[in-house]
Amino acid sequence: MIGAARQRGAALALKRLLDLAVAAAGLLLSSPLLLAVAAAIRLRMGAPVLFRQVRPGLHGRPFEVLKFRTMSEAAGPDGRPLPDAERLTALGRLLRRTSLDELPQLWNVLRGDLSLVGPRPLLMRYLSRYSPEQARRHEVCPGITGWAQVNGRNALTWEEKFRLDVWYVEHWSLALDLRILALTAWRVLRGAGVAQAGHATMPEFMGRQGGGGPEDGT
Repeated sequence: MIGAARQRGAALALKRLLDLAVAAAGLLLSSPLLLAVAAAIRLRMGAPVLFRQVRPGLHGRPFEVLKFRTMSEAAGPDGRPLPDAERLTALGRLLRRTSLDELPQLWNVLRGDLSLVGPRPLLMRYLSRYSPEQARRHEVCPGITGWAQVNGRNALTWEEKFRLDVWYVEHWSLALDLRILALTAWRVLRGAGVAQAGHATMPEFMGRQGGGGPEDGT
């Protein structure tokens, strides 16, 4: 827990100060863009504009994550939602490719649910499926972006992603966070690693059981 132990005292206070400064400035400067995206979603897909889902935060504590909605609510004859690939709209693809769907999470950063940098918060039902080593990703606050995101994002397998998450926990520093933020900006401009080949979203993580359907989309 060396890396997690570093996120205490002055170092943690500086990380939180960086989170607050960037999130507040980001929300202020991007407010016209936020309104434009919200209006586009409302016109193209209707309400709601935001996707809300409970995710595990620091030490697995639940919080409600916010994103712009990228999928329609289309359902099949049985009333069940269609596969993610069929519900992901053209506007949604654009929002994901540019990562604009993540902008509302700046509010989560202000609230303290998220940090700018940390392992991405996944689904609550995954908590019981992690190995003890994989579960270490919850030793630090989750983030909007992270070491796994700048090293492949959804193009990685779950095992590769979790290894990178744990590496971040063990090697955390403010300098690493700044490096990840810079790399994130570069990858967003390139639109790289948005989805795994053959999937609109990551396949569901099933732990040691393997296989599974798609992860809950936005």
